[in-house]
Amino acid sequence: MRQRSARTGSALQRGAAILTAMLTVVLVASLAASVLWQQWRAVEVEAAERARTQAAWVLTGALDWARLILREDKGDTDHLAEPWAVPLEQARLSTFLAADRSSDTLDEDGTQGAFLSGQIIDLQSRLNLTNLVLQAGTEVESAHQAFIRLFDALNLPANELTLMVENLRLMKDKNVDSPKNSALPLAPQDIDQLLWVGLSASTIEQLRPYVTVLPVATPVNLNTAPAEVIYACVPAFEMVDAVRLVRARGAVPLAKWEDVQKASGNAAAKLDEVMHSFGSSYFEVRGTLQLEQVTVQEQSMVRRDGKTVTTLSRRRSAAPPGAPVQ
Repeated sequence: MRQRSARTGSALQRGAAILTAMLTVVLVASLAASVLWQQWRAVEVEAAERARTQAAWVLTGALDWARLILREDKGDTDHLAEPWAVPLEQARLSTFLAADRSSDTLDEDGTQGAFLSGQIIDLQSRLNLTNLVLQAGTEVESAHQAFIRLFDALNLPANELTLMVENLRLMKDKNVDSPKNSALPLAPQDIDQLLWVGLSASTIEQLRPYVTVLPVATPVNLNTAPAEVIYACVPAFEMVDAVRLVRARGAVPLAKWEDVQKASGNAAAKLDEVMHSFGSSYFEVRGTLQLEQVTVQEQSMVRRDGKTVTTLSRRRSAAPPGAPVQ
């Protein structure tokens, strides 16, 4: 009996030792896996942050390049056949940097998988919300009529336009004691913020190609505006006149009002120097850089005054790889 008890006790001890060893192995393996995961995660975060930093520097260089193109643009007119208006399709970054463009040697020092695309957009090809209301809160009738015609051409709700104009007027009203004024948000600085003044999200999306918000009132450049905007800002035009003008200016850019009348076939149209122009001062520079698994998009507003091109605002955001430029 004593020998059987001794053997049983010895077996229990061995079993307990094996169980303890197994638990120790599991614990060590769990700790090692946790440490490895944390290290991997730290490496991934550092790589992503490095890629974002590199992308930011490249996009800054692209913005400087765009400013140079705008500064070197000659002439008093701006049209879509000029170098600044040609978009940069997605291209491998090494093709811009390598002396021998057939060589891939630059891929080893950080440009592998880097693709750059971008474009310059004339912001004066759109109706400017700033034109609607003066600083004193006075509504500008010609600008209001242009927006009425645009809303009508796009089949957008007229009540939203009425609400937007009223809110913009109250925002700029100098009567600070007005109870309505105190309840209003800040004036919108870009088109997405038009939600603040009464437009719905669907209306904003439909207006996006045709409307902008600039620091000052600006005329519409008839050389770059789409047919919908031209129709809206030229009271004597029908949509067919605007479409005819857009087709004709592709061959010969507009330089004076007689060119507009000839190209559109509408001799009754009259020039309003407040509403119409053939050149531009405000542009948007868009750039998208895909670097490894990171895609960075940047939108910058610039103002050109003679040979001086000033950056007024920059907005940068990360997006999934392959995402289109907004």
